Amino acid sequence: MQTVKLGLFTAALVIGLAGCGTGTGERAASGGGIGAAVGAGAAAATGGSIGKGAVIGGGVGAATGAATDEEDINLGD
Repeated sequence: MQTVKLGLFTAALVIGLAGCGTGTGERAASGGGIGAAVGAGAAAATGGSIGKGAVIGGGVGAATGAATDEEDINLGD
């Protein structure tokens, strides 16, 4: 049950931090860090390799962050 709570907390944190960074590089870096944390957490919760989960999550997060632009994440305008 603790791993489920940790996963939900991490998901909420990711959603809250998804728009961090104004430049492509900043969004790629923040997306990579967030993705690595989520990947490691998911791997730990499912009994997989934490290192592999972090690498895969970091890659996906960095690619997603780099692929977005400021208009995609700025919902206030």
